[in-house]
Amino acid sequence: MTETNNLNSSLQNVSRRELRDLVRTQLQMLLEAGDLPGAKAILVPVQYADIAEAIEGLPEAMHALAFRLLSKDEAIEVYEYLDYSVQQRLIEELKSQDVREIVDKMSPDDRARLFDELPAKVVNRLLEQLSSGEREATAQLLGYEADTAGRIMTPELISLKENFTVAVALERIRSLANASEMIYYLYVTDGARQLTGMLSLRDLVTAQPDEAIGEIMTRDVVFVHTDTDQEEVARLIQRYDFLAVPVVDREQRLVGIVTVDDVIDILQQETTEDIYALGGGVQTDGDNYFQTNLLKVARKRVIWLLVLLITNTVTGTIIKSQEDILTKVVTLTAFIPLLTGTGGNVGAQSSTVVIRGMNTDEIRSLGTLQVIGREAIAGALLGLMLGTIATVWAFFLQGRLEVAIAVGSSLVAISVLASLSGSALPFLFRFLRLDPALMSAPFITTAVDVLGVLIYFNLARVILNL
Repeated sequence: MTETNNLNSSLQNVSRRELRDLVRTQLQMLLEAGDLPGAKAILVPVQYADIAEAIEGLPEAMHALAFRLLSKDEAIEVYEYLDYSVQQRLIEELKSQDVREIVDKMSPDDRARLFDELPAKVVNRLLEQLSSGEREATAQLLGYEADTAGRIMTPELISLKENFTVAVALERIRSLANASEMIYYLYVTDGARQLTGMLSLRDLVTAQPDEAIGEIMTRDVVFVHTDTDQEEVARLIQRYDFLAVPVVDREQRLVGIVTVDDVIDILQQETTEDIYALGGGVQTDGDNYFQTNLLKVARKRVIWLLVLLITNTVTGTIIKSQEDILTKVVTLTAFIPLLTGTGGNVGAQSSTVVIRGMNTDEIRSLGTLQVIGREAIAGALLGLMLGTIATVWAFFLQGRLEVAIAVGSSLVAISVLASLSGSALPFLFRFLRLDPALMSAPFITTAVDVLGVLIYFNLARVILNL
């Protein structure tokens, strides 16, 4: 017990990351030693999110054991912070009654996201065990399309009527606060449940008790529809610095809210997917990449790599077709990797900034042609700088001015081409209703390799009079 007390006191003097690592390490040691009271004691001063991360860091065999150390109320809170794979594993290992109580107490939006990850048979069994109110709320969310506001919203909110007085509204908030996910924003509806206004909790508590809600509310409300894409919802909350945004159906009836904590999860998920796609077409379908079956990972990656492999054979074919010029000027071969590598890097840079600009909406004020033109000019400037250096370097290495000029001028042309391709192709993909992130660095690099080699040999023929 003294050792546990010393550990608890040391937790006050470490960073959050160090705390999580320390808790996980000590928790695993105590569980391996069979000291369950000690393991339970070190979790007392720890935040729910940190407990969840500590449990996730344990060996899989210890997940259920560590989770059972928590009280019922603690277990409900910690469970929502766990990764979906751990949540699913706990559902399989815990007793049916424990699972029902935990899942029933989850917020509807978190429960819906969990059910998205579970097998259909498990979802049907859990739905049957939920209370009627929670079952209805969950079924409502699951009825909306994936990745939309309706799917990620929570229906747990407090709505007011325009004819309520401030005193009546405050009393209603007191009675429903524990059942609502957020009370900082209060939304006002009419008799048909249509959204008509909103006010903040500050507006409410600073108003006179006998004032009507309709007199102090704001009628200009920013809202989204149930079918609004979740990325658009995230951008909206980010743009206006909201803590939540209301969700309405086609009849403008208020059906839920999306809160900022959901948006953070969305932004992380979407950014992760885009980064994986930019890295070479890796699609994770929302799964944790490092917890996905390796065979499944390899199957997804090999298809894209095979496409690139086949495309790269075109480069080899082009080089082989230029045997006559290579036989006469062998030194041209030495600069092929320099040109193709530089072109691929320039194109990858352009595609990355354009795709990121699309995701963050930073290029909305610019037209497509303006963005492409801007990148083409940037490519020309880069080409002139790199081409000058390459010309000097090539002359220094080979001592032939004609070859050096061919290398330098090719680099200028390739840089412009790479910038044009890297900026234009993401727009083309978006026009075709494909994910622009699929226009990833490996794809751009391969395409520029093929065209760059063609440019290089044709310019060399002209400059060398071959």
